Amino acid sequence: MANSVELGHNTVVKLTPDMLAPKGEDRRTRELVARSILENGPSSAATLSVRLGLTPAGIRRHLDLLVADGILQARQPQSSVVRGRGRPSKVFLMSDEGREKFEHSYDDLAVAALKFMSAQLGEHMVQAFAESRAEDIERKATIALAKKPSKNEALAVFLTEQGYAATIHTKPMGEELCQHHCPIAHVAAEFPQLCEAETEALSRVLGTHVQRLATIAHGDGVCTTFIPTPATSTSKNRKVRA
Repeated sequence: MANSVELGHNTVVKLTPDMLAPKGEDRRTRELVARSILENGPSSAATLSVRLGLTPAGIRRHLDLLVADGILQARQPQSSVVRGRGRPSKVFLMSDEGREKFEHSYDDLAVAALKFMSAQLGEHMVQAFAESRAEDIERKATIALAKKPSKNEALAVFLTEQGYAATIHTKPMGEELCQHHCPIAHVAAEFPQLCEAETEALSRVLGTHVQRLATIAHGDGVCTTFIPTPATSTSKNRKVRA
């Protein structure tokens, strides 16, 4: 296959692998880009290019189409994370419409599996699964928080790496942990044991009682958890990025 095409008037356009990709593969790549943002949280084109091993031009083309389709939203990064000169790179995050399209197929299978488990083995097995998952989160988070000066911020970084797009907000009586995305939201809507076990795991990791104020699974825009500990910084609405 030729590596370039002549458009006339001696204009030759070099064809890249992204441009030559068949339509089916193109759709799969676009889904891969969207799935990466869904699972890893807001990402820039440069980050996605490295993560997925695609050319920057190819990534930007997919991102533009996903934004046009309403699957993704593009936002400017906060000034605190702008690096170097020039215009800051946009970050892309999943829209509500995008979550609906990309989550349900996986979630339906998970819900069906848990319902089958509950019917065949008893509801206590669903609880056991929720606790096992929470223990895994606790184990990984404990390692991530080890020797970190601020456990709350370290936890937000860890959760962001797990796809929860977490931030910390300073409040008069402590801090709020906000998770702007939940990879298991639709499953947790059917099985609230998952949220409850996860909250208990966060409490154990931080070594203090925490209170879940809102959850995406219950229809709220953000999962919000109050951590009643003394604030370690006067900075408000700090964006925590992995």
